[in-house]
Amino acid sequence: MSEPTVLAEGLRFPEGPIAMNDGSVIVVEIERGTLSRVVDGGIEVIADLGGGPNGAAIGPDGRCYVCNNGGFQWIEVRDRLFPGEEPGNYSSGRIEAVDLDNGHVDVLYTHCKGQPLRGPNDIVFDKTGGFWFTDHGKTRARERDRTGVFYAHADGSCIREAIFPMEGPNGIGLSPDEDELYVAETPTGRVWAFELSAPGQLKGERRDRPDGGRLLSGRIGYFLFDSLAVDVEGNVCVATIIDGGITILSPTGSAPKHVPMPDVLTTNICFGGDALQTAFVTLSSTGKLVSLPWETPGLPLNFLNT
Repeated sequence: MSEPTVLAEGLRFPEGPIAMNDGSVIVVEIERGTLSRVVDGGIEVIADLGGGPNGAAIGPDGRCYVCNNGGFQWIEVRDRLFPGEEPGNYSSGRIEAVDLDNGHVDVLYTHCKGQPLRGPNDIVFDKTGGFWFTDHGKTRARERDRTGVFYAHADGSCIREAIFPMEGPNGIGLSPDEDELYVAETPTGRVWAFELSAPGQLKGERRDRPDGGRLLSGRIGYFLFDSLAVDVEGNVCVATIIDGGITILSPTGSAPKHVPMPDVLTTNICFGGDALQTAFVTLSSTGKLVSLPWETPGLPLNFLNT
């Protein structure tokens, strides 16, 4: 792999990159509380969301749908930024939709059947316009939330919990045929595959394992998993923390690969550019968005690359 090219720096813990068709890249800045746009090395604020905007995706109406985790305590060490526990000014978890033309924000969901969303993290739209998202939860001094995975409609009319519990669910994505859902757990360093029978529907109701899914063959060692993207061949490319980089996992059991990155908090990846052969990666602790050529094209995203 080539050395990454720095597209922007000075970002305040960027995540959730979206490579737009006009060449710009939309990111969230979690510490800053904004949805921002990177254009020609410059940074423009689209909307001030507050809390902790995290994962983001373009929906069927052209708006940007954002998982807002409600915020973190922040630790700054030698010009590096690290998220911590639930802050005193925690503003609750929520799903928001942002008009990219004028920055108007609608809050779509804050609860599911009376249970508050704690720390919505990552999001992916299926071909019907519904979306899956993870709730990573919040951590406090002596406890952390038990959370799971949700499916919701983009018009704010319906939300339901589909998978519970999971261990800090984070990255989420769909297979090329949308017959499997991939979910990364941060603390376990695992990616699970869940069979789907229809949009928004897990296959079968029986759960033969505590998680109910199939474990993708992973790497040996200590690392944490963050967000993910899927390539056109169905490989799951998951951002990896501790030994910062991108881990490439095969859904068919082939040996995993690891592409190192120059930040221990490599948090997100998306694909864009000509033929979707450029990877855009957030190096969050150092506040950078970088790009590099990618060996396998990315999988086109619904409502963005199609």
